[in-house]
Amino acid sequence: MESRTIARVTPTLFFACALAAAAGCGHKEAKAAPVSVQTTVAQVKTIQPSRRLAGIIAPFENVAIQSTLVEPADSVDVQEGDRVRAGEVLAVLDVADLEAQLNADLATANSSAASTSHDVYQGSLSIAQGYDAVQSANAAVSQANANISRDRAQLQRDQNLYAKGYVSLEALQQDEATVRGDESALNNANSQLASAKSTVVANGTLGSGGLQESSIEQSKAQQEVALAQADQVRVQIAKARIVSPIDGVVVNRNINPGEYPGSRQIFTIQQVDPVYAVLHGSGEEVAPIQAGVEARIEATDLGNNAAFDGRVIGVLNEINPGSTDFQVKVVIANPFRKLRPGMAVLGIVPLPAARGVAIPTTAFIDDNHDSILTVVAGNVVKTVPVTELATDGTDSVVKGIPSGTRVVDNGQISVGDGEQVTPQ
Repeated sequence: MESRTIARVTPTLFFACALAAAAGCGHKEAKAAPVSVQTTVAQVKTIQPSRRLAGIIAPFENVAIQSTLVEPADSVDVQEGDRVRAGEVLAVLDVADLEAQLNADLATANSSAASTSHDVYQGSLSIAQGYDAVQSANAAVSQANANISRDRAQLQRDQNLYAKGYVSLEALQQDEATVRGDESALNNANSQLASAKSTVVANGTLGSGGLQESSIEQSKAQQEVALAQADQVRVQIAKARIVSPIDGVVVNRNINPGEYPGSRQIFTIQQVDPVYAVLHGSGEEVAPIQAGVEARIEATDLGNNAAFDGRVIGVLNEINPGSTDFQVKVVIANPFRKLRPGMAVLGIVPLPAARGVAIPTTAFIDDNHDSILTVVAGNVVKTVPVTELATDGTDSVVKGIPSGTRVVDNGQISVGDGEQVTPQ
């Protein structure tokens, strides 16, 4: 009886043990499968890097117009927002008093011209009269010399005759008085000749200096002064027509008919075709940028697809002494005037080509771009420090890994050092 009972119990206990064993196995965790990751084998290649810089649109030229005239405005022909062409009249100032001044200066010039003509004739006459006076004085000197020679001879004869008693003392004294008169007349004639010669020398000749020539030159100078004053007034009258110096848009009008311009700015004209994109960056960002390269300018204010081609014309030094803000100026054609000064833009400026070991730009672990995830032997993940040398937005050339390194494409993936992955 006891053996049969035992026989019945044994299978039951065996089954119970089997269940218990099965239950114990159910509490063990199953081993997780490796994470599947996309990878790229780093290779040496050449990329065309670029720099993305924020900036603002600025006018190609910004002209502030003032007037030096103290005249009221007769008319103002433009409004703010009007498009104007170079040479187009913006306003006209009153010039009645300037025209009166011009007429007075021209009258003075004409009077001086008449004086010049008069002085020419008067000078010619005075010079001719001076020569005539010299000739007359020469004739008088000759006549005086002839008289004194004759009368001295007569005196000599009468002295001989007087000695012999043939001529009276009275006659001899008369001869002596005559000779003394002749000598006085000769001295006077010589004085007249010297004076006439001095006058001729002082008068000079027309075209070669002298008193008469200087009078003529003085009249001519007065005429030239009057004409110069007239020209100045003409310039002022011309300035009364205020014109635009450039093709552009009127962005400020600060004068109305009847107002005096004073010293204030009365118009501001902006040239908006072409325009500048003024991009800002640090010294490190702008250092590799070269003038003359083509740049792409994106204007989000005009929509997601609004992009324009431009050309870098210069990389400017620090804006303010001691700052680290530099400017890159890009000139952009703007024939349809879609770009307006003041719009915020993003410039994509190409840098010199770079060659080296390249990886996907998305492989960096964080925004510092100084670490990546690699897959080493046994498909194990390892973090490796690198230095980014250049990027084109898709690929980056780095230093710190050799060509052939397998790199995890997405550096933000949730895997860490030592984890095993399945590379794709």
